[in-house]
Formats: sequence, C-alpha cells, structure tokens
Amino acid sequence: MITQKMKYGLKALMILAAERAGEGRALRIEEIATRSGTPKRFLEHILLEIRNAGFIASVRGRHGGYALIKEPREVSLSELMRLIDGPIAPLPCLSRRAYQKCEDCPDEESCRLRQVFGQVFWSYLLLIDSLTLADLVDQPESSGGTAAAALKLGL
Repeated sequence: MITQKMKYGLKALMILAAERAGEGRALRIEEIATRSGTPKRFLEHILLEIRNAGFIASVRGRHGGYALIKEPREVSLSELMRLIDGPIAPLPCLSRRAYQKCEDCPDEESCRLRQVFGQVFWSYLLLIDSLTLADLVDQPESSGGTAAAALKLGL
C-alpha cells in the first residue's frame, strides 16, 4: 500500500508532466497544490526530496517554480516509491536495497514466510518496476501499456 505522502508526490508529478507536455513552464508550489488537491505544507517537503533526486528542478525568479526535467517515461514509479516511502519489500530479507536478515529466522533458505511472500513480491516487482510516470498521465485506453493491462485485470 502506498502512503498518502506518495500519493501527494505522484499527483504533483502528474501535474508537472501535463505542464511539460503543454506550455512547458515552471509551476509555483501554490498552483501545484491547488491543481493536485494537496496541502502546500506537505508538498514543499515532498518536492524537495524529488528535486534532490533529480526528477524535477526548481526555477527561481518571477516565473519560477518547479518543472519536470525528465521525460515521464524515464520516471520509474518503483524508484519514486523507494525514494518517498522507503523499502517496498514486505520483509526486510526480501529487500534489494535495504536487505536485513530477520532476527527471528535461523535459515532463510527454508523459511516458508520468505518463500511465500517472496513469490508474491517478485510478481509485484515485475509489474511495479515496469510502470513509469507516463503510465499515470497517458489515458489507459490509448497507452496500451502495462498500466492499461493492470487496470483491465483489476490490479
């Protein structure tokens, strides 16, 4: 499950992606917050994290604000999830980037919890790793991509 913080970040990025495809101007944080229905005080912190990761840029001056600097198809949703929410694995012993041995597990190879959740998690990863910001801003009917297939399957 994604957090509210993640939802706010994705909504803001969707606004910035639409602006990039349209007029291409930087948007003030107030405008992003209004368009996305996100509280401004939370959005400021989220956008700083996303900016520091190199997905967006902040522009100073009268016409300043935030702008998406990567193509939407180059913005991985799983990378954003890890950035904003941290590890996405259901167990620490399954995490790619934040691996930790479970304290109560004597043998990972025979651990049924790890085996069962590992199968589910790897299937989830195949899908989530294939999704990009473009999947969120394109219409599912026209994109024909992974997101459209996931929607049809009810995922």
